[in-house]
Amino acid sequence: MRPTRIHRRTFLRGIGTIGIGLPFLEEMLPSASAAARKAIPARAFNVFFGLGIPKPVQEDGFAGVLEPLKPLSDKLLILRQVDQVRCDKKGINAHFDGATGSFTAMPADGGAKAGGPSIDQIIRHDLYPQGLPVGMVPSLIAGTYFRRSRVGRYVHSYGLDGTVSATMQETPRQLFDRVFGSIPGNEDPDARRERLKRSVLDSVLDEYKHYLGPNSPLGATSKGRISDHFDRIREYEQRAFGVQQGSKGGPRMPARSLLPHGGKADPGGEGIDITLEQLTSEWRLLADLYAFAIQTDRARFGSITFLAAGERIRLKGAYQYGGRKIFDFDDAGQHRASGAKGCSHEWWHKFNEKKDNEQLKAHVHMKMGEVAYFLKLLAGPEAREANGKTILENSLFTISTESGDGRHNDSKRELSGVFHAITSAAGRFKTGRILDLKAEAIDVYNTMLTSIGAKRRLGDAKRKTNPVNQIRA
Repeated sequence: MRPTRIHRRTFLRGIGTIGIGLPFLEEMLPSASAAARKAIPARAFNVFFGLGIPKPVQEDGFAGVLEPLKPLSDKLLILRQVDQVRCDKKGINAHFDGATGSFTAMPADGGAKAGGPSIDQIIRHDLYPQGLPVGMVPSLIAGTYFRRSRVGRYVHSYGLDGTVSATMQETPRQLFDRVFGSIPGNEDPDARRERLKRSVLDSVLDEYKHYLGPNSPLGATSKGRISDHFDRIREYEQRAFGVQQGSKGGPRMPARSLLPHGGKADPGGEGIDITLEQLTSEWRLLADLYAFAIQTDRARFGSITFLAAGERIRLKGAYQYGGRKIFDFDDAGQHRASGAKGCSHEWWHKFNEKKDNEQLKAHVHMKMGEVAYFLKLLAGPEAREANGKTILENSLFTISTESGDGRHNDSKRELSGVFHAITSAAGRFKTGRILDLKAEAIDVYNTMLTSIGAKRRLGDAKRKTNPVNQIRA
């Protein structure tokens, strides 16, 4: 006999702002019919990585720097030769112009405002005109980044008026509290010590027991998923707040983050020294939490950033992929320079299509690996939905960057050929291929919006529409 149905938006409510979403359970299906299984919510997220991929470097496809995306190739549509030249703003370098134009296709409107809304926010407002369901984070913005001279370098979700759609969550602790709620009393100087003694799960314990008890509306399989779900939340909570122990037989939890944030992360624009392990450990915890927020239906719109536009870091460490050594990062040593001149940023300034560009390619390969890490979290069994597809397949994820070159002496060249990749958005777009579009980003984005069912368009309403039908399934 089928267990009693419970609503997909069921939350376990706790004290303060705490709200714990449930994973997808079979009891949430309204019926076993095929039509019911297709009732998947609209979602759109922007994934940004800094500094870009020069056009000639993109040409090697999965045999080159895009190799880490190859395991996801059947779920991605890679788009090359996408033009963002219209985003050029005289007097401001293309790092900022291209970054703010990512997902908006519009020139910036000052240092803290985009020239219009981003893709995700148009979809949010048009497909949910009455607002999102109660208890959901309206827009979720997070990222691991350091350079912050202008907001557009690191924020990539903008509301209808071009202002940022939400507050940036740049540490795992901030992101955890934004997604699952905070425990009252955290303003106390000893709050962290007290925080580690308690859990957000403590305040929903009675409801938790109900779902696992003899009067539960859930079947045995769903009870197991609930139990595993709570274990994962507690694990992420411990990691975010710096607890060292892991679960039995599991990996050791990373230590409390030592990465600089705020002004310390961008000392005079000169860059910071950082190891590959420090960088990727923080990013992966942030990515885990962000993906979990999507899996538990706490977030349907927003953006996540891996390194800001024009990022200045002096990276050091051995980089391996697929069991083989790719490169030994030592930016300052290889540049034989300190400060800004010793940063990875300079490999883009030194890009020369007639040379091997080994250091630049290694940095891009690493970034693609970290983007792939995040996407894979939404492509596995834990992310499978009622229609049998994964969240990655059912949603619109747009992956992009700031430029298609790194030399500042030619903004037209720099903002041409900007790398993009998109997911199928529940079968609306082709995947499993690489397309050379020779199209403007604004036309690509507006084609995406039309296909999703949004009414609004990017850019001037009088501008002639140029649908890019090659991307449609």
